[in-house]
Order: sequence, then structure tokens, then C-alpha cells
Amino acid sequence: MGEVVVEADYSSEIPLHPSRRHDEEKQRGQDDQQFAISVADSSPDIISKPSDWHNPQEAWLPITESRNGNVFSVTFHILCSGIGMQALLLPVAFATLGCWFLWCFSVDFSYQVDPTKLIPRPKLGKLLAIFPIMYLSGGSCAFLIIIGGGAMESFFKIMCDSEATCHAKSLTGTEWFLVFTCIAIIIAQLPNLHSIAWTSLIGSITGVGFCTLIWVLSITKGRPSGVSYSPSEPANSDMGKISRILNALGIVALVFRGHNVVLEIQGTLPSSSKHPSYRRMWKGVIVSYTLIAMCQFPLAIAGFWAYGNQASKLYLILCIPYNGGLLSTFSRIHGGSTSKFVMGLIYALVIVSCLCTFQIYAMPVFDNLELRYTTKMKRPCPRWVRTALRLFFGGLVFFISVAFPFLGSLAPLVGGITLPLTLAYPCFMWISMKKPRPNGSAWSLNLGLGCFGVALSVLLAVAAAWTLADKGLHANFFKP
Repeated sequence: MGEVVVEADYSSEIPLHPSRRHDEEKQRGQDDQQFAISVADSSPDIISKPSDWHNPQEAWLPITESRNGNVFSVTFHILCSGIGMQALLLPVAFATLGCWFLWCFSVDFSYQVDPTKLIPRPKLGKLLAIFPIMYLSGGSCAFLIIIGGGAMESFFKIMCDSEATCHAKSLTGTEWFLVFTCIAIIIAQLPNLHSIAWTSLIGSITGVGFCTLIWVLSITKGRPSGVSYSPSEPANSDMGKISRILNALGIVALVFRGHNVVLEIQGTLPSSSKHPSYRRMWKGVIVSYTLIAMCQFPLAIAGFWAYGNQASKLYLILCIPYNGGLLSTFSRIHGGSTSKFVMGLIYALVIVSCLCTFQIYAMPVFDNLELRYTTKMKRPCPRWVRTALRLFFGGLVFFISVAFPFLGSLAPLVGGITLPLTLAYPCFMWISMKKPRPNGSAWSLNLGLGCFGVALSVLLAVAAAWTLADKGLHANFFKP
């Protein structure tokens, strides 16, 4: 794993508010009736009730409110967050890196499932990770609104079959964003992360579905004439070549953005000293990342084989405003020869996948907002406060998506900025907690990998910024 995953170590308990004791007992009874996917290896030693936790505040927060998760629910959450529209940009990176892409992608993939990173962490770990997690969650939700809203508009146009009457009634880009946001926030009223396990299952199925459909159809339709596998725009300088390579690595890093919410996903698992949660988490990671690999490797290889540098060229021209990458390329080249039902099905799967993925990425923000309330008030959030906080977040990310509808063009930059959370933080935190012998092999390896992760992140961010300055950016503020 590329993350440090553990239980937080609180030094003091937050007392229950007297007026909430009866409600707390009532809520415990309701928790037992909440949705849960049963497992055969459950044990009475495992902590699964709020009353068994060291800190009562954890029973009030969305991520740890219900710890009845298991291998299946964890697998669904990881799979849903790990497969998304960002995977459709892999042929763009393949067109730039060539055969080196497979090596880089395989190394990064192996690092994500490194079991030595599944170790306990102190409270400092959460404090260090809170800003990039909040930044990643908010940015991902805004990006999903842009993708989902654009997919809704495309779905509407496909189903109307380009009829003038339908286009006359079509909503504007902003209105489509608003429709998507409203649906997402309605689903987000589910109380906690474990309660959206079925949502994650649906998101996993739809994510695997549209990825598989796209690469299978790209092969069956055959390569269009004039496909080239050389760079679409040869670089005019050494800096141009270097920045293009680093941008491709930034896309590869962005593909694994789902790995950055595994801390929150593990928070839904029961845990004790005898049965630590990381063992179940490891099983879920193995299953989910196997399925992710079975989707992403064929997607990258088939996409590059079918379109060559066409995917990269479309990325550079359109800056992936909505659907981007392989989906935009497929629609442009084969959309006319593909049945309306199949094209509509692809976009419908994209919409559902984005709605489901939104719930997972929004949950860390909900958790941190409610943490502030419960810390100050010393009691759980009433339902109206929880609803108000989620409506506030929905309005905020909707505003961001409308104000910056070109966020898709910043994919390499976003991937570079979020890289330390995956490559650097786990190494430094491992040294801090395990305290290996200074200058020893383990100490040197983790220190070296951590420094490499930070340096690579800086290089990717600088290269992405340089490319944007050199190529220009179609910054259509408030014009989705």
C-alpha cells in the first residue's frame, strides 16, 4: 500500500453531552439494523460497537460512525474510487511514454499494494494528511460534477438524435451541472461511509462496465486510417520533451487518486488488538486492485493501439473539458457508426459511476466538517446540521465547477500536487513510527523513496505549469 493506515490515538476522551445520552442509546440500536454485509469470520473480540471505542466522538462522525464493514464493502469502496474517468487518459500517457509507460505504470501499481505500508499511525499522521485529503476530495468532487454534467448533456443529445426540438429544450451547461449536483447531494444524505456500500457496488459495476465497453468497442471497430504512433506534436526543445514526459507521469499519478482515500475506507472496518483492521483491508485491496488492473491495462493498451496519438492530440486540443481522453476520441471517430443505444449506455454508465464516486470523495469533507461541530458542541450533529453541512459543500463544489469548468485540462498538474500523499508521506511516517536504526537499509530506503516522491512531485507540478504557459489554457471561467 502507498498509505499509512491505522487507528487514531487520542489522549483524552470527549464526554457525552447529558441531553444526548438517550439519543445515543437509541442510535446504537439503530446502528445494529443498518445495512451491513455479513462476513463468516466475525469475532466477538472485534470492536464493532460505538460503546467499545476509545473515543466516543468517533461514534458521531460519518466515517467511523458504523464500523460494521468487511472485506466485501471495502472492496466495493476501493474499486468505485479507483476506477473512474481519469483512467480514460491512460492512452494519452501511453502515446507519450511508449513502451516505458507499461514499466512506469506497473511499478506505480505495485507500490500501491505494498503490504509494508499497512501499519499503525499516530494522530500526527491524520494532521499531516488532512490538507491534501481535503484538497483532493473537494477537487475530485468538482471534477466529477464537470464530468457528470457534461455526460448528462451528451446523453440527452444522443437520445434526442440531434433533433431540433430537443436541442431547443436542452439545458445549459450550468443547469446540467446543477442537476448532477442536486442528485449527488440527495444521495449524500446517507448517514455514513459504511451505509453507501451498495452505492459503491453500483459505482464499481458501472465503472468496470463503461471502461470495458470502450476498450472492447475500440478494438472491434478497428483502427481508423492514418493512425500514427509517433508524438502528435514533436517537441521543439529539450525542455518541451522533458515536460511532456513528466506530464505523462502526472497522468499516471492521477489515475491512482482513489488510493488516497483508503484511510477513510479502512475506518469502516472493525478492529481490535487481536484482529487489526489492516488484515481485512489487505484482502480487500488485493481483490479490488486485481480488478482495477484487469480494466486499466487493457484500456491503456487497446486505446493506444486503436487511436495512437489521436487520443493525445485530442487531449491537447480540447483540454478534456468534459469527457476527455479515450471517450472523446471514441465518440469523435466511431460515434456515427455506433448505435444510439450503445452510446447512450456508455454515457449512462459514466453518469452513474460519477454519482457513486462523488459519495466516497465527499465523505472525508463531511467527516472533517462534523468533527469541528462535535469538538465544539460536545455532542453529535443533529440531522438538520448534518444536512446543512452537506448542502453547503454541494453548493461550494458546484460553484467551483461552474467557475473553473476547465479543471480537466489541469490533470497533470493535479496529479503532481497530490503525489506526496501516495509516495512521500507513507515513507516518512513509517520512519517516524517504526524508528528503524539510523543509516540502516530500511531507514535509508524509506528516506530515499520519500525524498524521491517529494522531488518528483515538484518536477511534475513545474512541468505541468510550464506546459500550460507554453501551450496556453482555454480558461473559460463561468462558461461551462
